[in-house]
Amino acid sequence: MADCLKHSNHDHVHGAACGHVAVEHDGHVDYLHDGHLHHVHGDHVDEHRLAVGGANPAACTPQHACGAHTASHVHGPGCGHEAVPHGDHVDYLVNGHLHYPHAGHCDDHGPVRVR
Repeated sequence: MADCLKHSNHDHVHGAACGHVAVEHDGHVDYLHDGHLHHVHGDHVDEHRLAVGGANPAACTPQHACGAHTASHVHGPGCGHEAVPHGDHVDYLVNGHLHYPHAGHCDDHGPVRVR
């Protein structure tokens, strides 16, 4: 990423045993932390977002039925799934792929490689 979007007031040290989900992103590892995608960058932490496109589109997929949760499950803060910044919205990590709550269903916004 060309721009350094520094996360202010971040005192947690991310790493292999920090307790946060690690995901592969643009050739490096980022950590999902309180709805943010954190990238350790020298002496600070940057805010990243998954780009829309390629393996992670933002299309409506009303036919998506992954079976990972009941149809009545609603994604949002506290739903039990990690929030993942994706383009201009937030998706939720479910069994290695992104779910986006939309119009009464979950859109499939593609896979994410979890380490």
